[in-house]
Amino acid sequence: MSDQITQAFGHPLERSKAMSGDTPADRISLRDYLTEVEIGAFQQERGRMQRLRFNIVVEVRQQAAPVDDDVDRILSYDTITEAIEAELAAERLNLLETLAERITARILAESQAQRVFTRIEKLDRGPGALGVEIMRAEGDVAPVADAAAGEGTPVPLVVFLSEEATRSDRLSGWLDQLEADPRPVILACGPGRWDRPLSTSPQAQRRIDLLAIEQAAWVLAARDRRCVVVNSRTELDWAMKHDQISLWAPSKIVLDAAGDRPDAVGDGTGLVLWFAELMGASDVLFVGAPQPQPGDAGEGPRLAACAANGPLTLT
Repeated sequence: MSDQITQAFGHPLERSKAMSGDTPADRISLRDYLTEVEIGAFQQERGRMQRLRFNIVVEVRQQAAPVDDDVDRILSYDTITEAIEAELAAERLNLLETLAERITARILAESQAQRVFTRIEKLDRGPGALGVEIMRAEGDVAPVADAAAGEGTPVPLVVFLSEEATRSDRLSGWLDQLEADPRPVILACGPGRWDRPLSTSPQAQRRIDLLAIEQAAWVLAARDRRCVVVNSRTELDWAMKHDQISLWAPSKIVLDAAGDRPDAVGDGTGLVLWFAELMGASDVLFVGAPQPQPGDAGEGPRLAACAANGPLTLT
């Protein structure tokens, strides 16, 4: 029993040793890697950073030839830290289990890796450390998509409709124009003309404003069945590949985003610029709203504007 307790609560190295049998495995390990990230399914975990601790052991394939002190012949420690950093930057996650699976799969994509033991712990959720530990071997997980696979991702046109434009009698004609455009189309709108509650908390106000945009989107969707409200990246990608016009409901993507994201919603135009860059859009057209100034994030989509009382000016 004491050996089992040691394996359960010791470093993942203890588990690796216990499971190696008569042929000890070569291993590389990462101990007590600390970082701060926003993660968690509970509302109290949103909008705040918390510490995570990572302990990872990788059993590696023994080399057929001498290493000869050549770094290109071994699995680098950087492979582990880069896997952590890449998955933390990809999107905001709710579950440590998801994060552990993705990091482990990324490491196992390396040809030298045979088995990975991953432990992740939250250090700020209580008086002790709360965490998960998984073990996966090559063949247990789906391969990580190669970055080159993204070359076939559709490049959308994003169209922002002002509050006046969402009520325009020209909506049906605009949608006809957009259906004829060869690019996939994503519509977006602002928070509408209704009065919204005001909060002294910026985080609460952002949630209120995001919900106001989603209410406006559903009102717009009721005007024409071609305006299909979607809220996830998966749905957006599917719609773009199947020539379906999407109407973006922003809460999920904004709140789940990793790294920089809009602190305030405002009239929705700044939010749409952020979203268009996230989606890799070619152009953003503002209908009935002034064209905002682009940010300082480097090259982004081309911006254009047109009035809410005429045909769309598609670039």
